[in-house]
Amino acid sequence: MPKTSDQTQDIPALLASAMRGFMQFVKIECGLRPNSVAAYRRDIAELVEDLAEAGITDPGEITPRHLSTHIQRLSADRKLAGSSVIRHLATIRVFCRWLHATGRVKDNPADVLVRPSSWKKLPGVLSPNQVKRLLNAPMQEIEAKPARKSYALRDRAILELMYASGLRASEVGAVRQSDIIEEGGVIRVTGKGDKQRLVPMGTPALNALHDYLESARPSFALDAEPATDALFLSRTGRPLERVAVWQIIKKHAKTAGLQDVHPHTLRHSFATHLLSGGADLRVVQDLLGHADITTTQIYTHVDSDRLLSVHKQFHPRG
Repeated sequence: MPKTSDQTQDIPALLASAMRGFMQFVKIECGLRPNSVAAYRRDIAELVEDLAEAGITDPGEITPRHLSTHIQRLSADRKLAGSSVIRHLATIRVFCRWLHATGRVKDNPADVLVRPSSWKKLPGVLSPNQVKRLLNAPMQEIEAKPARKSYALRDRAILELMYASGLRASEVGAVRQSDIIEEGGVIRVTGKGDKQRLVPMGTPALNALHDYLESARPSFALDAEPATDALFLSRTGRPLERVAVWQIIKKHAKTAGLQDVHPHTLRHSFATHLLSGGADLRVVQDLLGHADITTTQIYTHVDSDRLLSVHKQFHPRG
């Protein structure tokens, strides 16, 4: 059973101190949400426990072999899913970078760790044609049920915005009317850790938002009490919750004849299509609001065909 931050009495003092210092760093300086902090704490507690059992008393003694042995144990002994192992590995990378930055280790022992491709679970991605079918699905509802026009306009604006700007479901409910900056064609998004980013919206999303704001939101806002600046509202006038966004996407995916589509599918598609079109990985990282570029790198698998064609075209031996 992994030790928590207050169960370090059996851990060597320098390792325990490093763990406490790192948790202060992710909680206070990084401003992560409680759930993220708790996940970091669990992962680091397991790592520190394994290091202590291996006879490590000082972070400076950690070697790449110690880290790889720990990762192998998680996969082989604990039978963790590949996605969970990758999360542990990401935590270890952040921890080791912090150890190096604070002078606790001379060389970063995680630098040589390679993410095993067999562990990587690739995100579901829609093709551009499938995205088009999904985005058009709400308008089909207007034809079948004219009385549902307000809902259809709201749902279309949500889908267009999520695909155009790569929003998470939780971010959709947090968007306010004042976050729309029409002059620049961008939207202010508040992501994890309350960090804000500006993301372009594009003309289709802007047009869908205009239709919603002019012809649909006023009817939802009639029951809003007190008045709210939230952009997307439920039928009771309250800010749309994450579960409602999930239900909206599932509903219209069914209409579009698509299976296994959820809020993050649009976010995955947003990132994938940008990279396939030639966008820089670090630009996509900023647009998604990822703190670490390694999180964004999961999308690079989709670019293999483009990379092969570029190699063939420009490499002298292609």
